[in-house]
Amino acid sequence: MNISDELLFFFSALGVFNALLISFYFFFAKKPKSISNFFLGFLLLMLAIRVGKSVLYYFNSDLAQIFIKVGLAACILIGPALYFYIKSCVRPDSKIRFWKLHFVLWLGVSILIGFLFPETHDPWIVRGLSWMTIIYTIWLGYIIAAGWMIRHTIGKVFKRTAKLSDFDFWVLSVFLGNTIIWVAYKTCSYTSYIVGALSFSFIFYLLFLLIHFRRTKGAIFGNPSKYSNRKIEATEAENLSTQLNYLMENEKMYTNADLKLSDVASRMNILPHTLSQLINDNLGKSFTSLINEYRVREAKNLIRSNDQIKLEAVGYDCGFNSKSTFYSAFKRITNTTPAKYKESIS
Repeated sequence: MNISDELLFFFSALGVFNALLISFYFFFAKKPKSISNFFLGFLLLMLAIRVGKSVLYYFNSDLAQIFIKVGLAACILIGPALYFYIKSCVRPDSKIRFWKLHFVLWLGVSILIGFLFPETHDPWIVRGLSWMTIIYTIWLGYIIAAGWMIRHTIGKVFKRTAKLSDFDFWVLSVFLGNTIIWVAYKTCSYTSYIVGALSFSFIFYLLFLLIHFRRTKGAIFGNPSKYSNRKIEATEAENLSTQLNYLMENEKMYTNADLKLSDVASRMNILPHTLSQLINDNLGKSFTSLINEYRVREAKNLIRSNDQIKLEAVGYDCGFNSKSTFYSAFKRITNTTPAKYKESIS
């Protein structure tokens, strides 16, 4: 290789090498362990394998088919990794279901195609549709799904009155970076095959520069419950608090025993992260404490309005899923038991 080729190889492979190291960091060293850390590590690993294959193939067109197929198998898993990382960030309180099914399904399909067509990495699956076209279409499908997941954050970009939080900025950066890499690979036939690898290296270091300058490691790396030092602005916090109180007072969402933070955030048309920050930083409470306060307040109203009602029924009507939970929450908030409270107003 001449000097220009050596430089090209260095810069295109640099992102791959560091992405591998950081993916292992998220898998084995990053604490506390979280599903978000796993998905981010997996996303970096799949991108590193896919881009690494591109670098090797660009500088050695006689690369063995097995290495090319491994790269394509990683490529088909980039989309699911992106989607589930975004989902684990914007819905931190919800259980991430069926993610293993997505990964196993597409990896299994990729391995099957590799066995059925051992002589080529890009067979025609059906007329007019090649295997690589299918892979990039699957990747695009997950990008669109991830975009829908953060549609409210994307909408903030086009609103003059809305401001992006550091967490919003990070999620958008990961999403847009992945999209740019997809576009670079999809259009490489019009530019150069190495453009995808160079794009990855550029975006990789750009994102981590953003981490350094914005100083939001806690909020970025899979722990959206920890925020930066900056709270939601007073005006916005007041508006959101009014909206939250309306949903509780008028629609009584707290009576749903299975109510989750993401359910309330969805009704308020904001990210769960934003609602969690509002409750923790601006209201000084946890989501559970806030909901229990509304439930206990309702329980007191029911007891005052009907002295014949059974206390156990009161708890269930207010959204508590067990008698013990109702009694402990009532005692913690009012410093008395439901029975003593009922006696005091008789």
